[in-house]
Amino acid sequence: MTEPGASPEDPWVKVEYAYSDNSLDPGLFVENTRKGNVVSRANSIGSTSASSVPNTDDEDSDYHQEAYKESYKDRRRRAHTQAEQKRRDAIKRGYDDLQTIVPTCQQQDFSIGSQKLSKAIVLQKTIDYIQFLHKEKKKQEEEVSTLRKDVTALKIMKVNYEQIVKAHQDNPHEGEDQVSDQVKFNVFQGIMDSLFQSFNASISVASFQELSACVFSWIEEHCKPQTLREIVIGVLHQLKNQLY
Repeated sequence: MTEPGASPEDPWVKVEYAYSDNSLDPGLFVENTRKGNVVSRANSIGSTSASSVPNTDDEDSDYHQEAYKESYKDRRRRAHTQAEQKRRDAIKRGYDDLQTIVPTCQQQDFSIGSQKLSKAIVLQKTIDYIQFLHKEKKKQEEEVSTLRKDVTALKIMKVNYEQIVKAHQDNPHEGEDQVSDQVKFNVFQGIMDSLFQSFNASISVASFQELSACVFSWIEEHCKPQTLREIVIGVLHQLKNQLY
Protein backbone atom coordinates (compact mmCIF):
# COMPACT_ATOMS: atom_id res chain seq x y z
CA MET A 1 0.00 0.00 0.00
CA THR A 2 1.00 3.55 -0.56
CA GLU A 3 2.20 5.63 2.41
CA PRO A 4 0.27 8.81 3.08
CA GLY A 5 1.83 11.84 1.34
CA ALA A 6 3.73 9.72 -1.19
CA SER A 7 3.16 10.37 -4.85
CA PRO A 8 2.40 7.45 -7.14
CA GLU A 9 5.00 8.92 -9.55
CA ASP A 10 7.80 8.62 -6.98
CA PRO A 11 10.21 6.02 -8.41
CA TRP A 12 11.01 4.62 -5.02
CA VAL A 13 7.30 3.97 -4.47
CA LYS A 14 7.22 2.11 -7.71
CA VAL A 15 10.18 0.07 -6.54
CA GLU A 16 8.22 -0.86 -3.47
CA TYR A 17 5.33 -1.82 -5.74
CA ALA A 18 7.67 -3.96 -7.76
CA TYR A 19 8.77 -5.88 -4.66
CA SER A 20 5.35 -6.01 -3.01
CA ASP A 21 3.32 -9.20 -2.85
CA ASN A 22 6.59 -11.16 -3.20
CA SER A 23 6.60 -10.56 -6.91
CA LEU A 24 9.48 -8.83 -8.85
CA ASP A 25 9.07 -7.00 -12.15
CA PRO A 26 12.60 -6.60 -13.60
CA GLY A 27 11.62 -3.99 -16.25
CA LEU A 28 9.91 -1.81 -13.75
CA PHE A 29 12.93 -2.01 -11.42
CA VAL A 30 15.39 -0.91 -14.13
CA GLU A 31 13.21 1.99 -15.22
CA ASN A 32 12.75 3.22 -11.68
CA THR A 33 16.48 2.95 -11.01
CA ARG A 34 17.25 5.01 -14.12
CA LYS A 35 14.80 7.72 -13.06
CA GLY A 36 16.35 7.80 -9.58
CA ASN A 37 19.80 8.35 -11.08
CA VAL A 38 18.48 11.20 -13.26
CA VAL A 39 16.91 12.90 -10.26
CA SER A 40 20.11 12.53 -8.23
CA ARG A 41 22.15 13.98 -11.07
CA ALA A 42 19.72 16.90 -11.47
CA ASN A 43 19.95 17.67 -7.77
CA SER A 44 23.75 17.52 -7.91
CA ILE A 45 23.85 19.86 -10.93
CA GLY A 46 21.49 22.27 -9.18
CA SER A 47 23.66 22.42 -6.07
CA THR A 48 26.79 22.87 -8.18
CA SER A 49 25.18 25.68 -10.18
CA ALA A 50 24.09 27.38 -7.01
CA SER A 51 27.59 27.19 -5.55
CA SER A 52 29.15 28.50 -8.80
CA VAL A 53 27.06 31.69 -8.89
CA PRO A 54 29.54 34.57 -8.30
CA ASN A 55 29.34 36.75 -5.22
CA THR A 56 28.73 40.11 -6.84
CA ASP A 57 29.24 42.09 -3.59
CA ASP A 58 32.82 40.78 -3.10
CA GLU A 59 33.68 41.33 -6.75
CA ASP A 60 32.38 44.88 -6.65
CA SER A 61 34.47 45.59 -3.55
CA ASP A 62 37.63 44.18 -5.21
CA TYR A 63 36.92 46.16 -8.36
CA HIS A 64 36.60 49.40 -6.43
CA GLN A 65 39.83 48.69 -4.55
CA GLU A 66 41.69 48.04 -7.79
CA ALA A 67 40.21 51.19 -9.30
CA TYR A 68 41.35 53.17 -6.24
CA LYS A 69 44.84 51.71 -6.45
CA GLU A 70 45.10 52.49 -10.14
CA SER A 71 43.80 56.00 -9.50
CA TYR A 72 46.43 56.57 -6.76
CA LYS A 73 49.22 55.36 -9.04
CA ASP A 74 47.97 57.60 -11.82
CA ARG A 75 47.94 60.58 -9.49
CA ARG A 76 51.49 59.90 -8.34
CA ARG A 77 52.65 59.43 -11.93
CA ARG A 78 50.91 62.63 -12.98
CA ALA A 79 52.44 64.60 -10.08
CA HIS A 80 55.91 63.27 -10.89
CA THR A 81 55.46 64.16 -14.56
CA GLN A 82 54.35 67.69 -13.68
CA ALA A 83 57.29 68.20 -11.30
CA GLU A 84 59.73 66.96 -13.93
CA GLN A 85 58.19 69.26 -16.53
CA LYS A 86 58.50 72.23 -14.17
CA ARG A 87 62.15 71.40 -13.54
CA ARG A 88 62.88 71.21 -17.25
CA ASP A 89 61.04 74.47 -17.90
CA ALA A 90 63.06 76.20 -15.17
CA ILE A 91 66.33 74.93 -16.67
CA LYS A 92 65.26 76.06 -20.14
CA ARG A 93 64.36 79.54 -18.84
CA GLY A 94 67.76 79.72 -17.12
CA TYR A 95 69.61 78.93 -20.33
CA ASP A 96 67.46 81.41 -22.25
CA ASP A 97 68.29 84.11 -19.70
CA LEU A 98 72.00 83.32 -19.98
CA GLN A 99 71.86 83.66 -23.75
CA THR A 100 70.14 87.03 -23.32
CA ILE A 101 72.52 88.37 -20.65
CA VAL A 102 75.89 87.10 -21.93
CA PRO A 103 76.96 89.22 -24.94
CA THR A 104 79.15 86.50 -26.45
CA CYS A 105 76.12 84.18 -26.70
CA GLN A 106 74.43 86.73 -28.93
CA GLN A 107 77.38 86.98 -31.30
CA GLN A 108 77.29 84.71 -34.31
CA ASP A 109 79.72 81.83 -34.18
CA PHE A 110 80.71 80.96 -37.75
CA SER A 111 82.05 77.58 -36.65
CA ILE A 112 78.52 76.34 -35.91
CA GLY A 113 76.69 78.48 -38.44
CA SER A 114 73.07 79.27 -37.73
CA GLN A 115 72.58 76.28 -35.43
CA LYS A 116 71.17 76.82 -31.96
CA LEU A 117 73.78 77.03 -29.24
CA SER A 118 74.05 73.89 -27.17
CA LYS A 119 73.90 73.99 -23.40
CA ALA A 120 77.60 73.18 -23.14
CA ILE A 121 78.53 76.13 -25.37
CA VAL A 122 76.23 78.45 -23.42
CA LEU A 123 77.86 77.41 -20.14
CA GLN A 124 81.39 77.78 -21.55
CA LYS A 125 80.64 81.24 -22.95
CA THR A 126 79.12 82.22 -19.61
CA ILE A 127 82.24 81.05 -17.73
CA ASP A 128 84.50 82.97 -20.12
CA TYR A 129 82.42 86.10 -19.73
CA ILE A 130 82.46 85.86 -15.92
CA GLN A 131 86.26 85.47 -15.97
CA PHE A 132 86.48 88.51 -18.25
CA LEU A 133 84.33 90.51 -15.83
CA HIS A 134 86.58 89.47 -12.91
CA LYS A 135 89.67 90.67 -14.80
CA GLU A 136 87.97 93.95 -15.71
CA LYS A 137 86.91 94.44 -12.10
CA LYS A 138 90.46 93.85 -10.86
CA LYS A 139 91.83 96.26 -13.46
CA GLN A 140 89.30 98.93 -12.50
CA GLU A 141 90.10 98.46 -8.82
CA GLU A 142 93.80 99.04 -9.57
CA GLU A 143 92.94 102.15 -11.57
CA VAL A 144 90.77 103.45 -8.75
CA SER A 145 93.60 102.83 -6.28
CA THR A 146 96.03 104.77 -8.52
CA LEU A 147 93.57 107.63 -8.90
CA ARG A 148 93.09 107.79 -5.15
CA LYS A 149 96.86 108.08 -4.67
CA ASP A 150 96.97 110.84 -7.29
CA VAL A 151 94.15 112.65 -5.54
CA THR A 152 96.01 112.40 -2.23
CA ALA A 153 99.20 113.77 -3.81
CA LEU A 154 97.27 116.64 -5.43
CA LYS A 155 95.69 117.50 -2.10
CA ILE A 156 99.14 117.66 -0.49
CA MET A 157 100.44 119.85 -3.33
CA LYS A 158 97.39 122.09 -3.00
CA VAL A 159 98.06 122.55 0.70
CA ASN A 160 101.74 123.35 0.01
CA TYR A 161 100.92 125.90 -2.68
CA GLU A 162 98.34 127.52 -0.43
CA GLN A 163 100.98 127.85 2.27
CA ILE A 164 103.44 129.39 -0.24
CA VAL A 165 100.82 131.85 -1.47
CA LYS A 166 99.90 132.79 2.08
CA ALA A 167 103.58 133.29 3.03
CA HIS A 168 104.11 135.50 -0.03
CA GLN A 169 101.06 137.56 0.84
CA ASP A 170 102.28 138.05 4.41
CA ASN A 171 105.79 139.13 3.18
CA PRO A 172 105.39 140.62 -0.33
CA HIS A 173 109.04 141.88 -0.59
CA GLU A 174 110.57 138.54 0.44
CA GLY A 175 112.30 136.67 -2.38
CA GLU A 176 112.80 139.61 -4.72
CA ASP A 177 116.54 138.90 -4.77
CA GLN A 178 116.01 135.14 -5.21
CA VAL A 179 117.98 133.57 -8.04
CA SER A 180 116.53 131.10 -10.52
CA ASP A 181 117.15 127.38 -10.74
CA GLN A 182 119.24 128.02 -13.82
CA VAL A 183 121.76 129.96 -11.76
CA LYS A 184 121.91 127.08 -9.29
CA PHE A 185 122.61 124.66 -12.10
CA ASN A 186 125.31 126.96 -13.49
CA VAL A 187 127.11 126.92 -10.13
CA PHE A 188 127.07 123.13 -10.02
CA GLN A 189 128.17 122.91 -13.65
CA GLY A 190 131.11 125.28 -13.05
CA ILE A 191 132.32 123.22 -10.08
CA MET A 192 132.05 119.94 -12.00
CA ASP A 193 133.82 121.36 -15.05
CA SER A 194 136.76 122.49 -12.95
CA LEU A 195 136.98 119.11 -11.21
CA PHE A 196 136.68 117.19 -14.48
CA GLN A 197 139.53 119.20 -16.03
CA SER A 198 141.88 118.28 -13.20
CA PHE A 199 140.54 114.69 -13.19
CA ASN A 200 141.09 114.26 -16.93
CA ALA A 201 144.60 115.63 -16.68
CA SER A 202 145.63 113.44 -13.73
CA ILE A 203 144.04 110.03 -14.49
CA SER A 204 145.75 107.38 -16.59
CA VAL A 205 143.75 104.61 -18.22
CA ALA A 206 146.61 102.36 -19.29
CA SER A 207 145.39 99.70 -16.87
CA PHE A 208 142.83 99.25 -14.17
CA GLN A 209 145.50 99.32 -11.49
CA GLU A 210 146.87 102.64 -12.76
CA LEU A 211 143.33 103.99 -12.98
CA SER A 212 142.64 103.04 -9.38
CA ALA A 213 145.90 104.51 -8.16
CA CYS A 214 145.38 107.73 -10.11
CA VAL A 215 141.84 108.20 -8.77
CA PHE A 216 142.99 108.01 -5.16
CA SER A 217 145.89 110.36 -5.89
CA TRP A 218 143.57 112.85 -7.60
CA ILE A 219 141.11 112.80 -4.66
CA GLU A 220 143.92 113.45 -2.16
CA GLU A 221 145.30 116.29 -4.23
CA HIS A 222 142.34 118.05 -5.88
CA CYS A 223 139.45 117.26 -3.52
CA LYS A 224 140.83 118.80 -0.38
CA PRO A 225 138.44 121.15 1.37
CA GLN A 226 140.68 124.12 0.72
CA THR A 227 140.99 123.27 -2.95
CA LEU A 228 137.21 122.80 -3.33
CA ARG A 229 136.63 126.11 -1.51
CA GLU A 230 138.85 127.94 -3.95
CA ILE A 231 137.05 126.32 -6.90
CA VAL A 232 133.60 127.29 -5.58
CA ILE A 233 134.69 130.90 -4.88
CA GLY A 234 136.05 131.20 -8.42
CA VAL A 235 132.82 129.87 -9.96
CA LEU A 236 130.65 132.23 -7.88
CA HIS A 237 132.71 135.28 -8.84
CA GLN A 238 132.45 134.34 -12.50
CA LEU A 239 128.65 133.97 -12.31
CA LYS A 240 128.29 137.22 -10.37
CA ASN A 241 130.11 139.07 -13.07
CA GLN A 242 127.80 137.51 -15.67
CA LEU A 243 124.63 138.40 -13.78
CA TYR A 244 125.54 141.94 -12.76
